[in-house]
Amino acid sequence: MRSYSVRDVERILRLSPDTTRNLIKSGFVKPSRGARREYRFSFQDLIVLRTARALIDARISPQRIRRSLERLRHELPQSMPLSGLSISAVGDHVVVRDGESHRQVDSGQYLLGLDVRVENGVLQVVEHPQQPAVGTPTATPPTADWFGQALALEGSDPEAALSVWRRAVDEDPRNAAAWTNWGRLLHEQGKTQQAADVYRRALAQVGPDPLLLFNQGVLLEDLGNPAAALTAYHRALEEDPDLADCHYNLARLYEALGKPQHAIRHLGQYRRLVGGDSR
Repeated sequence: MRSYSVRDVERILRLSPDTTRNLIKSGFVKPSRGARREYRFSFQDLIVLRTARALIDARISPQRIRRSLERLRHELPQSMPLSGLSISAVGDHVVVRDGESHRQVDSGQYLLGLDVRVENGVLQVVEHPQQPAVGTPTATPPTADWFGQALALEGSDPEAALSVWRRAVDEDPRNAAAWTNWGRLLHEQGKTQQAADVYRRALAQVGPDPLLLFNQGVLLEDLGNPAAALTAYHRALEEDPDLADCHYNLARLYEALGKPQHAIRHLGQYRRLVGGDSR
């Protein structure tokens, strides 16, 4: 059975690595691990990831999302059928239909409309625009819409995506995920000082969010400030002791700083969290 990498998730679903990590951490998917301990996703995982993201953006409660995703997994085949699939979500009600069937969506706003198919051996996931509810006037999109728009733009127009991330945090200054992705994209584009400023502003607005602190630590390492990076990583672990990637980065950083005992401790924690050490 074919599996997919994190990069495949980015390409097919247009989800950033941070978003994917958040969805895994929330327990919406439980990907397997490859030979190098990297995440590997099944076809079902891909569809569940994209559906979970739509329901989160729509402010559906985590309990309802989990119930919906459990039902979704029961409806999904193990692998992609030749006829394709049509998936829609209205509220927290998710419907899966064979790709040859006529797709009908109830009147009113729906949160997700996906056509999933294989073209030339490559899995394609095409999202249909959200349909406005009948009689509902067009208004400024809520923060969730800015979030999805920015993710969609990252691959094709990163400068536009930066503008949308900025708009997202203007709309909701306490949206930690939007700040995190804005800083990450700036960092990826080599705009490190701007990214550092975004992380400082974000932490002042939302407080010690573990993923913000983790990303800040990665940036500080790239800026040649290992002491500050250590502080950021440790603050991240104070908020979330099970942040496996943070333990891994600390192990690597401590080894580079000539502190093997510290490195071994964090590497052991990392292996425990990712299931590579049963002790």
